[in-house]
Order: sequence, then C-alpha cells, then structure tokens
Amino acid sequence: MSELLIEGRSIPLDKDGYLRELADWSPAVAHALAEREELELQPEHWEILDLLRGFYAEFQLSPANRPLVKYVAQKLGPDKGNSLHLNRLFKGAPAKLAAKLAGLPKPTNCL
Repeated sequence: MSELLIEGRSIPLDKDGYLRELADWSPAVAHALAEREELELQPEHWEILDLLRGFYAEFQLSPANRPLVKYVAQKLGPDKGNSLHLNRLFKGAPAKLAAKLAGLPKPTNCL
C-alpha cells in the first residue's frame, strides 16, 4: 500500500493510487496526487475537479468518460465539455485521472 505525506499526515492510497478514504481529500492532497502524475493543476483543472466532486455528491459515483463529457458540457458548455479538451487536461484518461485527483473512487467501468 502506498501513501501520501501531507502536512505531517499519512494519507493511505489503494494499489492504483486512489484515496482509500474520501474524507482525506483536500486541495493539498489533489496537488500531491497531481505531482505524482507529473501534472501541474491549473484553474481549468480545478473547474473540472470541483464539478466531479459535485457529481459524486449528487450521484454517489464517479462518471466514466461519456457521462463526464456530457455532464461537463451541461455545466460549462460545449467548449469545455468535449473529449478533446478533457483528454488534453487529463493526459488522455479524463475519467480515471480526474476522479483520482478529485479524491473520488475509480470509475467502475474503467480498466
């Protein structure tokens, strides 16, 4: 099992690098997870992470790619709610990587 050390606290991760406990998430944890993925979080990333956390709060699940694209398009418009934009932001794996950075479980239908 791996872990993150954030502000003197050990945050346990599962074998795929997702948080074991959703309550452990914070912006500092998101930055640390992004760093492990060699990604620097920008405002446009945070916009998607915040949306994802809202989606999870409403539906209690992490969306796969298609529902993620559709949800982002509904909330932020077609310029941001499209596969090209999300793939660019999240290294070609938007559902998995964005869920990880948002502190959510791995989408169930993602390998």
